[in-house]
Amino acid sequence: MNLGRNDDPRRWNTPPNEPISGANLSPWLEERLFDQRIVVLNGPLTGPAATRTAAALLTLDSLGTDEIRLHMSTPDGDLNAAFAVVDALDTMRAPVHAVVTAQIGGAAIAVLAAADRRLAYRHATVRISEPPAAMVVGTADVVAAAAGQYLRELEELAERIAAVTGKPRSRIEDDLSAGRVLTAAEARDYGLIDEIVGGPER
Repeated sequence: MNLGRNDDPRRWNTPPNEPISGANLSPWLEERLFDQRIVVLNGPLTGPAATRTAAALLTLDSLGTDEIRLHMSTPDGDLNAAFAVVDALDTMRAPVHAVVTAQIGGAAIAVLAAADRRLAYRHATVRISEPPAAMVVGTADVVAAAAGQYLRELEELAERIAAVTGKPRSRIEDDLSAGRVLTAAEARDYGLIDEIVGGPER
């Protein structure tokens, strides 16, 4: 299926000057990257950033099954937003290779774990930590429901990490609680990163 310029994901309720992938990039640069099947996710993983990222990924998937690169510099974010991107990744035909370009942590680890292949630059860092729970205001039932949703998503985060690393769930939960920070090499040994790109090891 070929999408023309009029079917660009920027039309999906995204303001004209708003980046499609949650990155603070100029529109012309974002368009060049998109043409190369590269999506950039930069900054906290919020709901709007997740929507734009999922839209960009799904659009590229509809254009063909060649590899897509998701460049991530996402130190934290909202778990619900992260799983919106994860759900998109789980439905895609095209392989998605996540590349950690700087720091990634918290909720964004779920997105990293859902990628078909996980790479990192040499000086990137990975922080395995519990994402903060969203502030909820309302009745006791509303607060309890939100807390239950958070715990279920936190459990799925631990399961995703355990699945790709082969580490026991209890070990993952301990590291999430401790907020363990890994260098790119340590993340590779841990099993979260498949390959370090660039530098002497290239």
